[in-house]
Amino acid sequence: MKLAFSTNAYTRYPLLDAVRDIRAAGFDGVEILADAPHAYPGSFNHRDIADLARELEKLNLAVSNVNANCTFGYWRHAPPEPYFEPSLISPLEQYRKDRTRLILRTLEMAKAIGASNVSITSGRLLGGMPPEAAARQFAESIKPILERADALGIDVGIECEPGLFIEWAAELRQWIDRLGHPRLGANLDVGHSQVLGEDIPQTVALLRGRIWNLHVEDIPGRKHYHLIPGEGTMDWAALVAALRPINYGRFMTVELYTHTADPKTAARRSYQFLRRALSA
Repeated sequence: MKLAFSTNAYTRYPLLDAVRDIRAAGFDGVEILADAPHAYPGSFNHRDIADLARELEKLNLAVSNVNANCTFGYWRHAPPEPYFEPSLISPLEQYRKDRTRLILRTLEMAKAIGASNVSITSGRLLGGMPPEAAARQFAESIKPILERADALGIDVGIECEPGLFIEWAAELRQWIDRLGHPRLGANLDVGHSQVLGEDIPQTVALLRGRIWNLHVEDIPGRKHYHLIPGEGTMDWAALVAALRPINYGRFMTVELYTHTADPKTAARRSYQFLRRALSA
């Protein structure tokens, strides 16, 4: 199984410096944050993309995922909780259009840097967008994204997150089956599954064949806080055992956006722990 680390832990560092340090920590892959201050699609231009592609090739570093879950770069003056807005189910049409535009640009960037998949989220249920309306809107909003992804040969992974419209793995499985598009799958964050009380081996089996990338971190009980692997209550042996029967061959990507103060130490400790966990 291949290991990667997300640049969203390195938001105090320039993107290329983050990529270099992730490689130096031992990882074979990197997840690129498609947001400020790294590769926000609204400002990350063709030259930036070319520079990143050259650096990845120089380092012989694969891209495990392009993380377009959030869009902090969209807001000049961010509202109190901008994490998932604008979203594909925003009550405001302009926000939905802008979010679609940014995701389409992210797909183009992913193609240019050799990524196989991008991750996105569904967004929250805000006022004026109850569940039934959100379901109709999500089905409509995701269509042009999947069409463009198919044309580019890029997979789209929905990340379930506590409190979002698509929150549970079972809901995501229903959407995958309902839409029937071969490019639609999961960016499965097993820490989120633990927070939600999902059985992780069952979740892995449920999404078999549609897990485009695996986000991993440790979790303190069921509190949603990302810890360095080995420092929480995650059952790593059970996770590894669950991945083997489904022949999971994509990346296990460490996501530690909570460790921006010292990402270098977090990356190295994560790599050392996971190498031991995978070889046990």
